[in-house]
Amino acid sequence: MEKENYSSKLFDDAVAEFSKLPGIGKRTATRLVLHLLKQEHINIEYFGQILITLAREIKHCKICHNISDIETCSICTDKTRDKTTICVVENIKDVIAIENTQQYKGLYHVLGGILSPMEGIGPSELNISSLESRILSDEIEEIILALSPTMEGDTTNFYLFKKFSKYNIRLTTLARGVSFGDELEYADEITLGRSIINRQIFDGKNI
Repeated sequence: MEKENYSSKLFDDAVAEFSKLPGIGKRTATRLVLHLLKQEHINIEYFGQILITLAREIKHCKICHNISDIETCSICTDKTRDKTTICVVENIKDVIAIENTQQYKGLYHVLGGILSPMEGIGPSELNISSLESRILSDEIEEIILALSPTMEGDTTNFYLFKKFSKYNIRLTTLARGVSFGDELEYADEITLGRSIINRQIFDGKNI
């Protein structure tokens, strides 16, 4: 990205870095940096330290692959959660969106993407083997497939259905009519919550 000729290279570099964030253009980045410069030095330093600490210490849960401050996330260790149900999602944003509905009390499994042969993403690039290990080792009764209603999402759903249908578990999917997957974070919380409650059995044909 070409930089503007500001009077300060430090300011120029800061604007360039903010501009790399999704949804942040050069004008918005400039306003954000100018806003920071109006703050007390201690507040700016704290902001920077938070980012450094995030980069150095954030972890991915060894069980579900959600973000966590420790090896096992707070959802997986929460004794009040339903340990018999796992909601399979594409990414961490989906976990946040579903948690915001306050309608789901089970566990999660973050695949880290969906199958996309065009982009070279196959089963080995996703967290599928660890999901199967959970099915084998835990008392899982239901797997909820909460993936994008796209060709790639449906392909992933069907792959998981074929792979796990041999186990004595129930495979379900969110009720259709709600945007999820890439757009899950923007879905209305009430509608999304209802789609979880009204989920339907997935038989490999309802795609």
